[in-house]
Amino acid sequence: MLVPEKPNERWSMDFVFDAFTDGSRFRVLAVVDDYRRECLGLVPDTSLSGLRMTRELDKIIRHRGKPKTIVSDN
Repeated sequence: MLVPEKPNERWSMDFVFDAFTDGSRFRVLAVVDDYRRECLGLVPDTSLSGLRMTRELDKIIRHRGKPKTIVSDN
């Protein structure tokens, strides 16, 4: 894997899925700064719309600055 040269060069974004004991599912949006290997955000919910993802990314960008690139497996 190519490691970025500085913070905010590249962020990775992916979903983690799991289920509660009653069988209902939930997901967590994870956003990571690849250079620092630092978790910038974990957003848990039973449903995450595109609008919600945008809102959460905007919050992180206001706090951390805008990344050069965001990558995702999806």
